[in-house]
Order: sequence, then C-alpha cells, then structure tokens
Amino acid sequence: MLAQRTSLLSGSGTADARAAAKAAAESGKEIVDLSAGEILIEPPPSVREGAIKAIERGVNRYTESIGMEELRQAIARKVSLETGGIWDTSEIAVTSGAKQALLDAALILLNPGDEVIIPRPCWPTFPAQVTLAGARPVFVDTAAPTYQPSIDDIRAAVTSATKAIIINSPNNPTGAVYGRELMADIVELAVRYDLWVVSDECYDSFVFDPNGRASIVNVHNRARPRTLLVNAFSKQLALTGWRLGYLAAPREIISTAKKLHSHTTSNPNVIAQHAVLHHLETTDGTWERNLRSRLGLARSRGLEILARLKDVPPPVAQGGFFFYLDLSRVRARIAARGEAMTVDQISRELLRRTGVGSVAGSSFGDASGLRFSFGAPLEQLEPALRRAVSMLNSLG
Repeated sequence: MLAQRTSLLSGSGTADARAAAKAAAESGKEIVDLSAGEILIEPPPSVREGAIKAIERGVNRYTESIGMEELRQAIARKVSLETGGIWDTSEIAVTSGAKQALLDAALILLNPGDEVIIPRPCWPTFPAQVTLAGARPVFVDTAAPTYQPSIDDIRAAVTSATKAIIINSPNNPTGAVYGRELMADIVELAVRYDLWVVSDECYDSFVFDPNGRASIVNVHNRARPRTLLVNAFSKQLALTGWRLGYLAAPREIISTAKKLHSHTTSNPNVIAQHAVLHHLETTDGTWERNLRSRLGLARSRGLEILARLKDVPPPVAQGGFFFYLDLSRVRARIAARGEAMTVDQISRELLRRTGVGSVAGSSFGDASGLRFSFGAPLEQLEPALRRAVSMLNSLG
C-alpha cells in the first residue's frame, strides 16, 4: 500500500500538455508547442563557457548543501540590486530549481492543519506542495480581464488556521503583474494576522507593464522579516533543464533549508552552479536585455493576432511570457447551439486540428482559461496563433 499523501496528488496538467504535443509530433504531425513554460532559445554563451570550464577543471564534488559560497554571494548581490536592500549569503540558499525552493518553504513553514491562501488561477505546484506538507490550500479566485486578487477577498479567506499566503507576480498563467498598492496591502494583512508570505518571482525579468514590477520586499518596510522570495535562472537565462534556483529569506529559514537539503538533494548540480556563477561574474546584462526585447516583440505581434478573436477579451500579458485567454463566452457560444466543450476539449481540438499545443485552464483551477506561451521563435509563433484564432472563431 502506498503512502496516503500520494493519493492526494494529481499529475501536472502543464506536463501532460507538453507530453501530448510531443506525442503528436512523434506521430508525424507538424506541431508548434505553445504549452511549455520555457523560452526556446540557446542559453547565454557565458553559461555554456562556465560549464565547460568547470568540467575541464574536473569539478565533480559535493558543495555546501545550500550551494557554493561564491554563488550565494553573487546571488546576494543580484537580489540586493533588484530589491534595493542589502542581502548576504546567510539569507540565500541555492536550490535545484524554483520547485525545490517552494518545497523548502512548504516543509519549513507548514504543519498539518495549517491553511495557505493562494490566488487562482495558479500554477498547480503551489497547492500540490501545500498538500504534501499536510496543510490545506485555500483559493481566492481572480477573474478576467485583470486577474488581480482583491485584498478584501484575501482578508475574507483568513482564518485562525491561516499560516501563509503564496503570491506569484508576474503571474503564471495569467500574466498579471501585481501593483505596489496591492503588494503593500498584502504585507499589511500579513503583519496584522502574523502570516508568512511566499513570493514566487520567477518571471520578474519579463515585465511589460509601463508601471514596472515591484518585489514585495521593497514596497513595505515590514515585509522582509516574514517574506520568502523564490526565483530561478530557468526563465531569465533559458535554463529550464539545468535546474538551478534560489531562496532568499530570513536567516532562520535558510539555516533550516540547509538541514533539509542535507537529507534530500545534498546540493544543487555543481556544474550548473559553476556555469551560472561564471555568467554572473563576467556579463553585463546585455544577453538578458536582448531576451526581454525578443519577448517584447513576440508579445506585441501575438497581441495583434489575438485581437482578431471573437468573444475573447484581450489577454493581460503584463509580465512573463504567456497569453491567457478567457474562453467563457466562446464556451457559451458553443452551448447556445446545443453542444458543450470543456477547455480541455478545446485544447485537444486545437492540437488535433491546427497542430498548436496549449494548456487548458483546468490545470490552473479555471474552467474557462487557455494558456499559450510566446517563448517560441517568432516564425513559429505567428502562424500558430493565426491558426488558433481561426479555429477558436469557428467554434459555435
């Protein structure tokens, strides 16, 4: 008999969507996969150079369980620059991707019976890891067109069992970027009810809203002692498969993460650590700026194409690299002719009829959403979105 906790988990809908697109491609169909949460581009030359140099030096031994001191110093400098505060290595843990940083947070903060507030639509890993820790996710639903959570709704979700709130800005899947006022209100609420805040900022390199992004720790002077920042190099350096992320948090959290890592992963991949360290020490941010410009162009072109959709509000796409469509009126249009289609069925039909991979909103707790990535090359993205628009407009 398996452990009871395994029965509480379902598979990842985003992983299932990638697998479906891959299977269709392997069957001989011409597929453009817009389901994956990754940017299809070669990583920076400096990262590859750092990895090769480490291999040539024979680097293959354990590091400290929360990462090399030199890399943690470089990340501390990076976080200090981005948040406007001073961080040191005692507040930084290197992790095997952002998922390990988030799991650290769940296992360190939560006890069975605790509750964690999560705005929804949300990345499915958030509630899955809360559940693994024995706690209960409590969802606060947001809606098109802004997908901004209401602070009143968040406040109404607080109970005596609430221990934390997880926020994700820029948001996956919706592309919403939380403003400074909302962030400050969340901190005020966290202070009032003595809550932890876990802030997933993995898409913070890609903000297209003219008002810019705001990390929660630089909008309120009482945020930092109760906030855990989660980030990764997966998106900002197009290194999803290298699995290197980090946790920036109070010292007591990091010292506990060190113990946790010593009994789980031992340490993040040592070659990946050296590769990213070399990049951070030798580059000036040009590669990252060019990547953001590329995504900005893809976003603009994609929004122009998606504006031709009938009965679909323009996607937010303020940050990250996703177009998130609200298909509630499309589904109503289909129902009006006496039929019914779930977003899962629509996503499958898109793949079958147009060769375009997408992720149904049901993966994110939303019965009417559909997510496309604009991390694909422009020459693939534009025709794929045109085919998707044509098919969606034909429904009903």
